[in-house]
Amino acid sequence: MDDSDVLARRFEEHRGRLRAVAFRMLGSSGEAEDAVQEAWLRVARADDEVLNLAGWLTTIVGRVCLDMLRARRARPEQPTDELPESGEGTPSPETEAVMADSVGLALFVVLDALEPAERLAFVLHDMFAVPFDEIAPIVQRSPAASRQLASRARRRVRAADAAAEPDPSRQREVVAAFLGAARDGDFEALLSVLDPDIVLRADAAAVSLSERTRGEHAMRLSPEARGADTVAETFAGRARGAQPALLAGAVGLAWAPRGKPRAVFAVTVRRGRISAIEIIADPEHIAELDPVLLD
Repeated sequence: MDDSDVLARRFEEHRGRLRAVAFRMLGSSGEAEDAVQEAWLRVARADDEVLNLAGWLTTIVGRVCLDMLRARRARPEQPTDELPESGEGTPSPETEAVMADSVGLALFVVLDALEPAERLAFVLHDMFAVPFDEIAPIVQRSPAASRQLASRARRRVRAADAAAEPDPSRQREVVAAFLGAARDGDFEALLSVLDPDIVLRADAAAVSLSERTRGEHAMRLSPEARGADTVAETFAGRARGAQPALLAGAVGLAWAPRGKPRAVFAVTVRRGRISAIEIIADPEHIAELDPVLLD
């Protein structure tokens, strides 16, 4: 086995963690895959021997994601999650990936409002326990300034978390009202349960599924949509096959023909209105959410 084969094998050992890092920075499975692939291309071209491969790979993915976030800010017309402080020591890649995937869509709504450097500092430090002296060169700041970036982001996340609806029964009421209005095609009723700044995201599998679905009430999805009017138009007269479900213990929706979930709708409720919906059709991601149909 030559050096390139060894490097490729070691990179694959870290791919799951790198994808989790990129996904939390970018909020898009497709863009996360692109970032990891770009990181591999950069790694494959590098000549230097690396002692701390995990840290080096995280740095490369961080830089790639920062470039992508800045490019997104420069093209706002192109669409594209309070976390506990990191514990002592460095979590294993498997633990970090599970921790990242456990964070709800609600965080992305807050992260999207952050400056790219703030978002990167917060995600790397608070979610993946990367020290500030390693974050600093990525954002081209001092370690102290990088700490301030993460601190500002953390305060905004905490403020948003305080507004989240903690009562599962109230969550279910809001989700039921949304589903009823969608089925009835009641546009005004939909607007009444949607936050004006709602974000709707769909993974690549969900977009593909919507493109293959035929019929008068078929839903057409794009990777991202924003605003109550746009989201209401997407759902009005549709979602007739969806039903309430628990997704990783949270109230959401599932489309489950013959009782097998083919797509799930992760819903975030804030102040009595839906502020975010994530439509997921990737089978592995659905399995991780462990959907339980409620009726």
